[in-house]
Amino acid sequence: MKRPYILSLLLLISTTLLAQEMTVQAPSKVYAGDNFTVRFVVNDRASDFRAPSFDGFVVRSGPNVSSSSSYSFGYGQSTSSVQTTYSYTLNAQNTGTFTIGSANCSVGGKSISSKGVSITVEKLSATQQQQRQQQQQQQQSRGQYDPWAQQPQTKQQLDEKSLFARATVNKSNPYQGEQVIVTYKIYTQVPISQFAIDKLPGNQGFWAEDLSVGQQIKQYEETVDGRRYSVAEIRRGALFAQESGTLAIEPLELNVLAMVQQQRRRTGSIWDLFDDPFFSTQQAVVKPLKTSRINVNVRPLPAAPDGFNGAVGRFTVDGGLNMKTVKANEAVTYRLTVSGTGNLMLISAPQMNFPNVFESYDPQVTDNIKKGDAGISGSRTFEWVLIPRTMGNYTIPEMEFIYFDPQSGQYVRKHIEQQQLKVEKGDPHAAGSSYSKDDVRVLAEDISYIHPLKSLSTKHNPQSTTLFFYLAAIIIILLSAATIFIGRKRISAAQDIAGMRTKKATRLARRRLKKAATYLGPGNTERFYEEIYRAIWGCLADKYNIELSQLNRDTVSACLEEKNVDANHQANIMKLLQDVDIARFAPGDPEQHKQSVYAAALTVIATL
Repeated sequence: MKRPYILSLLLLISTTLLAQEMTVQAPSKVYAGDNFTVRFVVNDRASDFRAPSFDGFVVRSGPNVSSSSSYSFGYGQSTSSVQTTYSYTLNAQNTGTFTIGSANCSVGGKSISSKGVSITVEKLSATQQQQRQQQQQQQQSRGQYDPWAQQPQTKQQLDEKSLFARATVNKSNPYQGEQVIVTYKIYTQVPISQFAIDKLPGNQGFWAEDLSVGQQIKQYEETVDGRRYSVAEIRRGALFAQESGTLAIEPLELNVLAMVQQQRRRTGSIWDLFDDPFFSTQQAVVKPLKTSRINVNVRPLPAAPDGFNGAVGRFTVDGGLNMKTVKANEAVTYRLTVSGTGNLMLISAPQMNFPNVFESYDPQVTDNIKKGDAGISGSRTFEWVLIPRTMGNYTIPEMEFIYFDPQSGQYVRKHIEQQQLKVEKGDPHAAGSSYSKDDVRVLAEDISYIHPLKSLSTKHNPQSTTLFFYLAAIIIILLSAATIFIGRKRISAAQDIAGMRTKKATRLARRRLKKAATYLGPGNTERFYEEIYRAIWGCLADKYNIELSQLNRDTVSACLEEKNVDANHQANIMKLLQDVDIARFAPGDPEQHKQSVYAAALTVIATL
C-alpha cells in the first residue's frame, strides 16, 4: 500500500529537480543574412529574466515570452508542471563562430543560469544563393515571401547619404523640469517598405513620455545639404530633465527595409540588349540605422520661493468649494484644477490650511492629460473632502499656486480667493454632532427646579463614600498628568517638522504603493510608473527632509552618504531610481518589468 505514495513522492521530487534548470535551443550553424530563433526554456514559472549579450548578431525581436502547463495522473495522484520560454529572433550578418553567453532568471526566489552556446555563421555558395532566389520568387508569387528573412550585403548598394536617421530637439538649453520635444526621423532617397526599432534610448536623468502612441507617421519632403529627401517622423517624445547639468539623449537604433534597384549583369550575349532600367528588379535590403547622441545643457531653476512644488510650464488655476452652506458632519469638497502645458504628471498637491474644526483627507487626483505634437498638455485636479464638525461661519484662506515659467525665466503666482463656508446645525442624533450656545441656553430653560425636602436620611456607609472619593481623586490626578505629558509630547513633535515628515514617510509611501498595485494588471503602465515614481521620491524627500525642488539623484546620493547608509542599500536605492526611469522602455514583457520594479520599490521603502 505504501508503494503508490513512494512513487508519487519520487515523481514530485523529480519534477522539482527538473524545474531548477534552463536549457537553450539554438541552431549550431546558420548562413550569413539569415534570421534564426534562440529559445531559453525553463521547466517552471520563471521571472526576472536577464538575457545574455548577442554580440555578432542583430536582435530582430524579443524576448517573446510564452508559458505552457501539463498535467499527469497516476496511482490516484495528480501532478502538474509549468514551462516558461523566452525566445529571440536574431539575424546573422558576419561569417565566423560566435558565442551566446548564459542567461539568468529567478525560479521560486532562486537564481538559475543557462549554458553558453556557439553558433557558426557560413557564407552562402553561388548555388545556394541561386536556390534561395528561386525559393523567394516562388514564395513571393504565392504571397508568402518575408523580406526580413534574408539580409544581403548592403555596403555597395546604399551609401550613408541615401538613407540615414536623425534625432532633433526643440530646445538644447532647457530649464530643469522644462518640457523638451525630441523627434526621430528617417531621411531617404530610396523606397522604404518597413522599419523596426531595435533599441530605444534610455535617456537617464529624464522623465520621458511617448507622444507617438496612436499617432500616424508623418511624411513630407525636406532638403538637406542641397539634396531632396523623403522624411518620415517615426517617433516623438517629451522629456523632462530631473537634474541640471549636461544630460545625454541616447541614440535610437533601428533597421530599415529598403527596396533597391538591381540590374542584370552583362554576359556578352544578346540579352545584354535588355539591360535597361525597365527590366531591372527590386531587391529588399536591410539597412541598420542609428541616430547621433544629443547633449542637452540643462539649466538649474532659480532659488525657489516657499510653496513651490516643482511645477514647470505655463498654467492656470481654478477651483474652490463646491457649496457655500453645509450641515455639520456632512462632507464638502474643495477642488483645485491646474491646466496648461508642462510637467503636469509631476505636480503634487499644494499644502492647504483648512480650519482645525474640519476633518480633511488626502486629496484625490484626477488627470485629463493629452499627448500631441506640441507635447504634454491638459489638466490635473486635486479634490479634498472636508467634514466640518462644529456649527459656525468659517473662512478657508486664499490658496496660492506657484510655478516656474521657462519663457520668462521667472516664478509665477496664481491664486484662488478665500472661501466662506456656513456650517448649519446637523442631525443631533448623528455621531459627532455639536450644539451651539443657543442650544445650551434652551436646554437650561427646560430643566425643572429641584424641590426642597424637609429632612434627609443616610442610605449608605459614609466610610465607603470617603474611600471612593479618594480613589476617584487619585485616578483624576493620574489622568490629568498623563494628558499634560502626552499634550506636551505632541506639541514638541508638531514643532519638529523634520521628525513629523520622517514619521509620515513610510505611511504615505505604502499608500502610494498600494495605489500603484492596482495598476499591475495589463495596461495602465503610465499610471503605474507615475505612482511608483511619486512613492519613491516622496519617501526619500520626507525621510531625509529634502525639498522637492532640490530632489535629484545627486542630492539623494549625498544625503545617503551623510547619513552613513549602508553601501549595499545605497546601491539598491540608486539602481531602483534608474530602473523606474527606464523600465517602460526596457525590452521584454512590460507586465513582468512592472512586477520586478514593484517588488524592488517595496523592499527599498520597507528598509527605509
